[in-house]
Amino acid sequence: MATLKPGSTDAYSMILDAIDVGTYRPGDRLVESELAERFNVSRTPIREALQRLETQSLLAREGRSLIVASLDHNQTAELYVVRGELEGLAARLAARHATAEEVRVLREMVEADNALIDQPAALSRSNRRFHKQLHLASHNRYLVQQLDLVYRSMALMATTSLAAEGRGEIAQAEHDKIVSMIEARDEDGADAALRAHISVAFVTRLKQEAARLEPEA
Repeated sequence: MATLKPGSTDAYSMILDAIDVGTYRPGDRLVESELAERFNVSRTPIREALQRLETQSLLAREGRSLIVASLDHNQTAELYVVRGELEGLAARLAARHATAEEVRVLREMVEADNALIDQPAALSRSNRRFHKQLHLASHNRYLVQQLDLVYRSMALMATTSLAAEGRGEIAQAEHDKIVSMIEARDEDGADAALRAHISVAFVTRLKQEAARLEPEA
């Protein structure tokens, strides 16, 4: 198996981060020369990074162009099923293995994020950090790797469910319950609370999509 050159790896990470933070959204066209200029690297590592992203289905072909891929209804549903299973397991393992310090950090994150309830974009970024911290608290590297792949695909969704009216406050209450279960070392409770959190997020996203597709009167 060929080893990726360092420059290619860096270009890959930079493009992936740009997709993750919304610099490039689903449907946006990615051009080698523009990316090379933006990231101040040569076109060769950019080309290799784009090929890698296409192989991972994060980019799609549209004629001769590469665009940021998007997820259809079935792909979104499948992603949420996997996310619920894996994150539920992460919460269960966090309740079992997280150190006192890790639990305290999760609690402090929830408290700090309460100030972002009316700022969907900022809350979305902080939400990813919270979930990543929870994944790490599972102390299972293979699970963390799989969840990284799931969250990479989540970046292909055009909007955040946290933009829905009232969702920020509800999500924060759900995070509070998840952390409470972890603090109590309640593995079943943590698993159930996390799964419920993902289920509500999925329902919210389905409603957002239905509203988007609703024809104008």
